[in-house]
Amino acid sequence: MRYLPKSPAEREAMFAELGLASEEDLFASIPADLRQQEPLSIPPGQSEYEIRDYFEARARDAARGYACFLGAGAYHHYRPVVIDSVATRGEFLTAYTPYQAEISQGVLTTIFEFQTMVAQLTGMDVANASMYDGSTAVPEAGMMAARITRRNRLLVARSLHPEYRQVMDTYDRYQGLPSETLAYDPQTGQLDLADLDARLSSDVAAVLVQSPNFFGIVEPVREVAELAHKHGALLVVIFSEAASLGLLQPPEEADIVAGEFQSFAHPPSFGGPYVGILATKSKYLRQMPGRLVGETLDADGRRAFCLTLSTREQHIRRAKATSNICTNQALVALMATVYMALLGKRGLRELAEQNLSKAHFLAGALRSAGAELPFSGPFFNEFAVRPAGGSASEVNDLALERKIIGGLDLGRFYPELAGALLVCATETAKREQIEAYADCFREAADG
Repeated sequence: MRYLPKSPAEREAMFAELGLASEEDLFASIPADLRQQEPLSIPPGQSEYEIRDYFEARARDAARGYACFLGAGAYHHYRPVVIDSVATRGEFLTAYTPYQAEISQGVLTTIFEFQTMVAQLTGMDVANASMYDGSTAVPEAGMMAARITRRNRLLVARSLHPEYRQVMDTYDRYQGLPSETLAYDPQTGQLDLADLDARLSSDVAAVLVQSPNFFGIVEPVREVAELAHKHGALLVVIFSEAASLGLLQPPEEADIVAGEFQSFAHPPSFGGPYVGILATKSKYLRQMPGRLVGETLDADGRRAFCLTLSTREQHIRRAKATSNICTNQALVALMATVYMALLGKRGLRELAEQNLSKAHFLAGALRSAGAELPFSGPFFNEFAVRPAGGSASEVNDLALERKIIGGLDLGRFYPELAGALLVCATETAKREQIEAYADCFREAADG
């Protein structure tokens, strides 16, 4: 949101229009004893130049010049400068909440384009644009599957992002929708199909699996779909790395796809903002949470857009709503849309190929430094690795001294993988940075 300063004269004019004598009159409804009487204990105001200098200095201290091999659901990709140039154009800055289509065509158009691109990338028929992030899209997909099947049990892969599972546990606790965790194969890192087959029954609403999963391993989606559908359960496929969609086959066998588009034009600074998505087959459209923009014609026969298939309960009777997630994330969706349009079909594939090749080059470099990959399954731009001799924390400490942000210690979420790191290489990784990171593994192994 832009800062819009007002001069003293403009403020006086605003007070006059409101029939107020001063700023104090704005707070007349608040009892005097509840108001802050003394000035806040904060430094005096600074100029724009001073503020910019301050934050640029903090940025240099915190992150500038660091190589990054940390993924785990938040990925460091190049963000073209044109994103902000397009996203802040006036044509898109229409009403925040697009209930009134006649004054909201700018934002409705961009949401429609976003939905279309998401559907094309995921292989689904329709997508919405109202998920906060991947972690909240996942339980929404689970609850949607329960409504469709009228069943009340979910099977969730343990290789699904642990923090996504934590959010899902919070939802499930108050929805009466128990979920069970499915094991992963300790050799491949993929979902244990035998465990899935043994747990499936007539009360299972859906199987939730992430691909590439939290370990970066690509799951056998087709085989999982066959098992789930054989028992009448739906398949929900989840992803946290959107760049993989440029190369991997769309999960067309899925019934619902949920995930995260943070990789498309949103830097992982300060935890967000993120871009959750949810897409599905046409036959399940009416059980989809959030907002949906549809194409229509106006009174003059011109192409136009409006909110469609959206009940009033979604907005004003929240206790009866399909979902309480109905906010309009048009700005973050617009940025992702500009990014996808900028790269295009070929560009997205080239991006994915760069990620794949650099991750496999990194894996080879770490193997040459004595490290081992605990899983044999195919991976995209992220993988688990176990340092030889040295611990995960020792490797990361050495890396930080060289201005390298290392991988995630998997022992934080998976005790059996303590000492192993989850590392990631995107298109931003340079050869010399990869070799420097491998040297950290080598030094840790040598003691």
